[in-house]
Amino acid sequence: MRKLILLLFALLFATPLHAAEDWSKRGTEKDVTLKQFRFGTGEVMDLRIHVTTLGTPHRGANGEIDNAVMILHGTGGSGWQFFRPQFADELYGPGQVLDISKWYVILPDNIGHGKSSKPSDGMRMAFPRYDYDDMVDAQKRMLSEGLGVNSLQLILGTSMGCMHGFVWGERYPGFARRLAPFACNAVEIAGRNRMWRKMSIDAIKADPLWNGGSYTQQPEQGLRTANDLGLIAGGNAWDLQVQYPARDKAEAYLAERDAMAAKNPTDANDQIYQLDSSRNYNPAAKLGLIRVPVLWINSSDDFINPPELGLAQKQARQMPRARFILIPYSPDTKGHGTHTWAKFWKKDLAKLMATKP
Repeated sequence: MRKLILLLFALLFATPLHAAEDWSKRGTEKDVTLKQFRFGTGEVMDLRIHVTTLGTPHRGANGEIDNAVMILHGTGGSGWQFFRPQFADELYGPGQVLDISKWYVILPDNIGHGKSSKPSDGMRMAFPRYDYDDMVDAQKRMLSEGLGVNSLQLILGTSMGCMHGFVWGERYPGFARRLAPFACNAVEIAGRNRMWRKMSIDAIKADPLWNGGSYTQQPEQGLRTANDLGLIAGGNAWDLQVQYPARDKAEAYLAERDAMAAKNPTDANDQIYQLDSSRNYNPAAKLGLIRVPVLWINSSDDFINPPELGLAQKQARQMPRARFILIPYSPDTKGHGTHTWAKFWKKDLAKLMATKP
């Protein structure tokens, strides 16, 4: 969980960790080993995918599991981020849209994240340079080989998981009967979005302690710069102004945040791989292949996916059953992290789940 505090897409720094219910105690964890997994680079290795599930699989008349939904985390996160109260308390309880007495909820840790295989396990920079196609292929094998799931009622993805949703829709059309991509665009990671990612990667590599990835201690200064860039990219400027309206308060908060990050640093090589894994993403040309119902939601205060570009509004029209919603900017929204606050979109998700595929 500590990485969620440090990395961009889990910028939920003002959120209490105590939930009305500890949903993690309701989860079942397992490791799924994908034998001889082949990366897009051609490299092959046995790959560990860690997954947490909630609820119980139900089998239909054909013997197949028919109540599975998968929720995909963002860059630097893990499946456990979806136990936070602003998400879990709003969705998993009795009568709620993802009521776990009805749905079989699947929360994987993606390649390079959480408890799944990653560079910091020992291979460091020799770990295969995975991308989003690799991550989606691993998710599919995890579902079929590890959980016996051959179709999904929903893929809900936040940030990186949002982009994975579009990859799923094109790479495996119809496997998921509904898609809910939150907080992303469906174009190549370029412009400012690629720039801040590259700045973060370069900051880590420029730290002498990084030593080509063969460090004996984490390159603290490089990680600090990368995490500070993440704060700027992921935060809500309005909310930050309200919370820290004076110079001394703003600087005190930044110092406190940096000190917390230094006590529990993420792994530098893991972070480089996480930020770089989006390099080949570009679903724009094949969006027409996605013919299932789609609920696409971005927020007006998202620095990473700026609404003024108008990209999502145009691209949603390329998918025959897509609905796009832009959440208005307010002091209550959470910048890029609005995606994980279910209060903003759970009614729309309920409508999606009621839609026939």
